[in-house]
Amino acid sequence: MRIIAPLSRRRFLGALGWAIALGGISSGFGANRERPVNTKPVPGTGEPLAVIGMGTWITFNVGTDPLLRDERTEVLRTFFELGGEVIDSSPMYGSAEAVLGYGLEKLGYPPDLFAATKVWTSSGAEGRSQVAESRRLWGVERFDLLQVHNLVAWREHLQTLFAMKEEGRVRYVGITTSHGRRHKDLEAIMRSHPVDFVQVTYNAVDREVESRILPLAAERNIAVIANRPYRGGSLIDKVQRHPLPPWAEDCGCRNWPEFLLKYIVSHPAITCAIPATTQVEHMRENMGAATGSLPGAAMRERISAYVRDL
Repeated sequence: MRIIAPLSRRRFLGALGWAIALGGISSGFGANRERPVNTKPVPGTGEPLAVIGMGTWITFNVGTDPLLRDERTEVLRTFFELGGEVIDSSPMYGSAEAVLGYGLEKLGYPPDLFAATKVWTSSGAEGRSQVAESRRLWGVERFDLLQVHNLVAWREHLQTLFAMKEEGRVRYVGITTSHGRRHKDLEAIMRSHPVDFVQVTYNAVDREVESRILPLAAERNIAVIANRPYRGGSLIDKVQRHPLPPWAEDCGCRNWPEFLLKYIVSHPAITCAIPATTQVEHMRENMGAATGSLPGAAMRERISAYVRDL
């Protein structure tokens, strides 16, 4: 399965303007891209999103250290140069949102940014003010996606976020969970509320969502973001002690990150995965999974079995 979106006039002109602002095409958007980026449509709107996004948990929580902030800015620059769009964060992630805002400002706010953050407070009354603070930290006029973080006070927050969507203050509304928790509650919300996105843990080892959540998302036209694609780093650490199988070339995988990420985004119900990293080279590896062919059903089972047996 290979899903490639055409480059729209808006995206082309925006990218060109960003490249010029950065001092020339050689250092701008798409300069190092060798292959088209695979995208998938957001159900209900058809908006194409690159299948590999970026998470910020732990990795962007670096406080005010100028050197570390500039290093994270280079990670961001590489992400956008290679076709990235979706960036996911949360007020829960310490200074991550402020560090994101710092980097995005230095890069001139790349035109293809799909800004996604979360509401994370036990007080339903504080939802709007928390979103306003996140917007200030990012430096954006509005978010593309606002999500209720780990179902905290989800009834109150969903009511707020749906109202904000009606007001044009956010484009999409979602809800998240991680580590395989509270899937029954998530399923009930998906059935009873018109959420646009859900975010769940999914990788070659953690496959519980395949049984009910992913089929329900497909049925209800809900986009799915896969978090913890490397199990917080433990999965990538485990597999990298072993050689990549020769047959990985059959689905265009040149390294372990591509191998693990292509497994995730090849599932028909998954819209994108959001690996996190602190290093430019690792970002290049992650974004490699957004290009080339994706494994079919038989290859996916082979990948999962191989990873489980390592």
